[in-house]
Amino acid sequence: MSFVVDQIRRIDSQLDRLQLSTTRGGGRFATLTAEEAHDPTKSARIAHLQTLIKSLSTTASSKSSLVPAYRITEALQRADLSSSCTTCSNWFAQDGEGVRDDASYEHELEWLLLSKATTQAYGQVLNTILEQTIPLEDDIWYWDDVLSTYRFAGLYSVQTSPLRLWRWSQEIYHDVRSRGGHLADGWSQFYALVKTSVQERSIANIQRRVVSPLALVRNEGRRKRKALRRIRMVNANALGVLLGEGLSNDSIEGDGTQTPGLFGAQDNNHRWKSVVSKSIALMDAVIQSVNAAELSVDKFDDSVASITQDDHYYELHEPSGERTATTLKPADVAERLQYLLENALPTYTTSFSAVVAENGRPSRLIRYWLPATIFLVSSTTIFRLVLNRKQEIITWIQEFGQTVIDFWSNWVVEPAKKVIGTIRHDEDSEVSIMSKRSLEADRASLERMVIDFAVKNPDGPALNESQIAEIRAKVREGDLTTVLKSYEKDIQSPVKGAIVGNLASALLIQIQKTKVDVEVAMSGIDSILKSQELLFGFIGLTPGVLVSVGVYRWLRGAFSSRKGVQQWARQGKLLLILRNIDRILTGATPTDFGEISYKDHGLLLCEVHLLRQAASGILPRRIFHDFLVEVDELVDVRSGLERQQKVVERIRWAYSKWFT
Repeated sequence: MSFVVDQIRRIDSQLDRLQLSTTRGGGRFATLTAEEAHDPTKSARIAHLQTLIKSLSTTASSKSSLVPAYRITEALQRADLSSSCTTCSNWFAQDGEGVRDDASYEHELEWLLLSKATTQAYGQVLNTILEQTIPLEDDIWYWDDVLSTYRFAGLYSVQTSPLRLWRWSQEIYHDVRSRGGHLADGWSQFYALVKTSVQERSIANIQRRVVSPLALVRNEGRRKRKALRRIRMVNANALGVLLGEGLSNDSIEGDGTQTPGLFGAQDNNHRWKSVVSKSIALMDAVIQSVNAAELSVDKFDDSVASITQDDHYYELHEPSGERTATTLKPADVAERLQYLLENALPTYTTSFSAVVAENGRPSRLIRYWLPATIFLVSSTTIFRLVLNRKQEIITWIQEFGQTVIDFWSNWVVEPAKKVIGTIRHDEDSEVSIMSKRSLEADRASLERMVIDFAVKNPDGPALNESQIAEIRAKVREGDLTTVLKSYEKDIQSPVKGAIVGNLASALLIQIQKTKVDVEVAMSGIDSILKSQELLFGFIGLTPGVLVSVGVYRWLRGAFSSRKGVQQWARQGKLLLILRNIDRILTGATPTDFGEISYKDHGLLLCEVHLLRQAASGILPRRIFHDFLVEVDELVDVRSGLERQQKVVERIRWAYSKWFT
């Protein structure tokens, strides 16, 4: 939702309140008479007008509050408004207490329909000028790039070289034709005329050879940038005049932007009609002034004033002409409004597009003709290469696809399953470097080997059960004293001990003991791994996820539209727009009333429009609603330049969280 939509909704709501004011004491809108209520023709006429009024209301469509121009003109044509003032002479009958309104309800509905149509036309004019002014900044930036570096200037020179060659050829052709040269007269004579024309033009342009081609290109860019800046300033001035003198100004007069008054019509029944007629005349004058080709910004206000000075529609708004508003014929007002929508506004759009096409950046065909030509020339070679290597390309695509699938399965899906299994204590997902029963089996084997050795080789009498249990307990604690004593005894005579002693058995038992010790250490490592199993699972999952996210973001940036590519930079764009707003207010020269000029107001509105659009995609809904309150205060020129600058500072620190 744009600033223009807010303005139209605000004005439309006041028109609705104007009609509903009959339900309150001292109402200002005519009521349905008994004659009109009982006459079927008049009742049908009134119902038809009410339907048309609803169709032009901002609540008629849930998608858009602005009604297209063709629907406005269609509604006015279907209304078949009266071409007379009906009871003009009786509308104002003086009595002892003041002015009495005798206007019919049907006539009031006709004026209400005109008011609704004028409101929508006002929105169309504002929106058209606004939407055409904002893109001019991109064209101005293009010429700034051309003028800033020789690389862009050289590129522009190459891009536009076919156009310059074509213009030069046309000049030669017309020159030869003006001299009476025709191919029918003979090729030699025609060629001689062409050669003479080329030589003359070379002599005429000899002084331009002192200047480099890039300097000529930069001069052209400087001239076109100046023209675009003039158009932008004129359009901004037009926006400022429409907002400062049109329906928006009358709708907020005396009550502020949040609680608008009823067109200030508490003391005059028909002042709202004068406001409507004045707005039509103002829009017509503004469009005429904008269409003036060589009109400078400094003379824009004077041009609008001179056009409206003799316009009787505009004079109706003056205090001396308030009562003459009722002398206007609804059909005449509708005809002028239709002319504004069907002729004046399209003429402005056409002339504006022509000027932008002449001075704006070149079309895409001109900017990309060189790479397109290279592609077309080499397309046959490319096609032949693809055809000859068709099978290899298909194989490469299949292998690439299989690689992607395997990567996704082995490095993303499987690690994710393991992490989920770890969280659920799935036994199949446990990390282990040795079997679960290996340590118990080797420890039991060691106990049996030591006990058998001790029973077969006792130091004294045979061992009883208590002694065997004591040895078993010592073995579990790692004590092999019984075996080591025999080993120490046999090691003194290794050969004898190996043949007739127990040296071999003692060595094998110690080997088994070493194996058990190693497995105990490995069991400790297993315990550490199991305690950090979830961490290892996430470590295994991280590379695949990072690669997948990186590839996704790259593909999104490579194949998305320009708007999608710039999505990530919206916060920086907000700061840039806020800086532009601050520059406009800093460079503005206040009037005697402390307000900024119409030109600065129009430029401010363009930047605020972009600010609202950018902020709507970043700020939360509740915060954005509060942000709109700040924006409304920012564009309210009646608050004064100093207060507007304070609002910019408040926006900067209050919403810095989303702007940085």
